[in-house]
Amino acid sequence: MKNPVVFIGIGEMGGEFARGILRLGHPVIPVTRDMDIQEVAKAYPEPQLVLVSVAENDLHPALEKLPSQWHDRLGLLQNELLPRDWQAHSFSNPTVISVWFEKKKGQDFKVLIPSPAYGPQAQLLTDALASLEIPARVVTDEKALLDELVIKNVYILTTNISGLITQGNVSDLWENHRDLATEIANEVIDLQEWLTNSSFKRARLIEGFVEGINGDLEHMCMGRSAPARLSRAIALADEAGLAVPRMREIYNLKVK
Repeated sequence: MKNPVVFIGIGEMGGEFARGILRLGHPVIPVTRDMDIQEVAKAYPEPQLVLVSVAENDLHPALEKLPSQWHDRLGLLQNELLPRDWQAHSFSNPTVISVWFEKKKGQDFKVLIPSPAYGPQAQLLTDALASLEIPARVVTDEKALLDELVIKNVYILTTNISGLITQGNVSDLWENHRDLATEIANEVIDLQEWLTNSSFKRARLIEGFVEGINGDLEHMCMGRSAPARLSRAIALADEAGLAVPRMREIYNLKVK
């Protein structure tokens, strides 16, 4: 029998990955809120992967509780993810996938573009998604992963924040409000560069952002989490000493 895969959190997104993992012949071990995670770790000390599939706000509490014997088997799939998130807990080489498909309750998944993955079990995750006919790909190095994570962050934050103003889909945003989208995207990139202590080729990030838009032109800009995303971005900009004037204008108008 193949080694099991542990899932910490198994909601809509985690459920899709679990289906794919099962199709590959790996047992799936779910860890829910009412379970003793240390007891699960004693029962399954050497899983193939421990995929933390909780929401963004629950990520750091979940990482704090991760049993030590699982530290070298970590997998992550959250939005707004950056290396500082796992480095803060001394994880050095997790498997990370930047998810570019959407899964809502009662609906089938909707793919925008192939999801890039990197790390020791990247092939496992891409094979699991392939078994569901969800496109994914393995990237070759940490720099490529960082670029992919930042592109996804630019897409999510720019569309969510701009959507507080435009209220429409991503096609409308790019076709009719391109100046707004470009302003917000560049402020997001300023923030990402501070968060990662890196510099990026902005044209490549914008190109990736537009690729995401073209992947689903009807995708709505603003989800329920848009105000919270903007609030987090403003708090980080304050910490970084970044002006981000367009973000602040929208925050004062729509959130504050």
